[in-house]
Amino acid sequence: MGVITLVILQTSVFFTTIYLHRCKTHRGLELHPIVGFLMHLELALFTGIVPRQWAAVHRKHHHFSDVEGDPHSPYLRGMWTVLFGNYFMYHAAASDAAMVAKYTPDWKDDVIDCIPHGKWIGRIGGILIFTAMFGIWWGFTAWFAHVVLYIFLNSSINSVCHMVGYRNFPNKATNLQSIALLTAGEGLHNNHHAYPSRPKMSVKTFEYDPAWVLIRVLESCGLAKAKNVVPMRIIR
Repeated sequence: MGVITLVILQTSVFFTTIYLHRCKTHRGLELHPIVGFLMHLELALFTGIVPRQWAAVHRKHHHFSDVEGDPHSPYLRGMWTVLFGNYFMYHAAASDAAMVAKYTPDWKDDVIDCIPHGKWIGRIGGILIFTAMFGIWWGFTAWFAHVVLYIFLNSSINSVCHMVGYRNFPNKATNLQSIALLTAGEGLHNNHHAYPSRPKMSVKTFEYDPAWVLIRVLESCGLAKAKNVVPMRIIR
C-alpha cells in the first residue's frame, strides 16, 4: 500500500511541475494533447487542483515575488507559517476570481475544465480509487497521506526554498537539491526564478532536475517540445 501511494504521490508531483508549472503556467514546454489530458486527469483525480487557478496564483507569485502582494512569501509571513499554512494561503488567492482572470487572459479550457463542479468530482474520484485498491479504511488513510504529503512538498518550495540553500542568481529564492529530488526539480527554485520560462531547472553540473529527464524522454517520442532552453549565466 505504501509503495503504491508513494508512486501516485510522485506521479502527481511530476505532473504538477511538467504540466501545471512548466507547460501551462510559463509556456516553456508544449505537450501532445493526449499527454496533457492524461496529466490533467491524474491531477484532477488525486489533487483536485484547478489548473487555471494554480497558474494564476503562481504567476502572481512571480509578479510580486517576496514583496507585498505575494500570495505566500516567507519573508512577509515567516517560513514556518508558509510551510504549514501554504494550503490556506493558496486557496485564499485562488478563490479570487478577478485575480485569476487578470493573470490568465491566455487560458483555454480543455474538456476536464468544462466539467461542472469538476474539482469536487475529482476529489471524490481519488478517494474512490484509493478505497477500491485498499478498502475503505486503508484506502482513506492512503488518500489522506497522499494529500498531506503533496501539500507539504509544495509548501516546502514556497517556504524553505526561499530562505534556506544556495543561490546562483540574485533573487531571494534558493536552491536545495534534497528538495529538488523530492519535488521533480522544483527545489532548484533560485534557478527557476532567474528564468521562469526555461523548462530545465538545473544549471550547474551537480544539479539534477528529475522532471527534465522525463521531458527529454517525451521529446524523443514526439510527445513534447521544450522551448527557451538556453544557457543561463551564473552571477557570482
